[in-house]
Amino acid sequence: MNEEIPLIGISMGDPAGIGPEIIVKAFLHKEVHERCRPLVIGDATVMQQAVNQLKAPLKIVSINAVAEAVFTPETLNVFDLKNVIAAELKPGEVSAMAGNAAFEAVHKLIELALSGEIDATVTAPINKESIHKAGYLFSGHTEIYAHFTGTEKFAMLLADENLRVIHVTTHVSLRKACDLCKKSRILDVIKLLDDACKQFGIPKPRIAVAGLNPHAGENGLFGDEEILEIIPAIKEANLKGFTVEGPIPPDTMFVKAVQGKYDGCVAMYHDQGHIPFKLKGFQWDNEKQTMKSVKGVNITLGLPIIRTSVDHGTAFDIAGKGIASPDAMLVSIDYAILMAQNRNA
Repeated sequence: MNEEIPLIGISMGDPAGIGPEIIVKAFLHKEVHERCRPLVIGDATVMQQAVNQLKAPLKIVSINAVAEAVFTPETLNVFDLKNVIAAELKPGEVSAMAGNAAFEAVHKLIELALSGEIDATVTAPINKESIHKAGYLFSGHTEIYAHFTGTEKFAMLLADENLRVIHVTTHVSLRKACDLCKKSRILDVIKLLDDACKQFGIPKPRIAVAGLNPHAGENGLFGDEEILEIIPAIKEANLKGFTVEGPIPPDTMFVKAVQGKYDGCVAMYHDQGHIPFKLKGFQWDNEKQTMKSVKGVNITLGLPIIRTSVDHGTAFDIAGKGIASPDAMLVSIDYAILMAQNRNA
């Protein structure tokens, strides 16, 4: 295989969730192998179970070092951590064993990227309760990556086609989020978003910043955070050479962004950004009572390494049923490839 194409490491995710399944389904797409050298970090036995369940024409190869991998479209290389007792694993159930396996896969993935052995990382979903049961008290992937890379200024970016949304705050209470929407933080995420858009091939990104309050505060009628923090950040960003508009009421900002008016959007808190993003990329099948398709990628910005992820959870309710959609995994791999290529250009 062409050694000039990026080597992409993919963590297995929680073995009791849909991570192994969507990885196997992604590996069945020819274009994945044409554009990168994909390598799974996790437990080979778990990945073999997923291959067997799906009757996928893939050969699992257990390796102990990246250099041992031989990349062909018919091969699924697993950097084998050997940390799951298959007989004790139950699909869809929270457990310390599954949480430990998921955490160790992410930790090893980060180590391999920091050492330069892989060009970018992609993560399958983990379950927070499971990793907490295993003794790892992180609130999610983003915080794990920040901790093990020593990163202080980072942010979550969601991306799907024209819609790219960065968050000023994420996994905190709504009350605390309001207190954290400060000028300096807003400036930091504007710069992170601008840098990311340039990695996606957008030379002069157009950035929109949402208001925190209804109607973006309505000139102080519904709150003064826009006046005290958000507007000063926008003014300073424009003085620094960024192209920034706002504060814009989010109920209209995202509508315009989906149609291509903006290259990136700044959301003030978790649900402000996640709800419109998932409304665009997720499709619910009401008859089958399950998600028909889940699109979108979660990218951690500000890290010294590349990290993309599916923007959905472990889906314990459908784990082991073979019906999970690989759409988000495929998009995540696409973005990892794109970012790796532009970083090395």
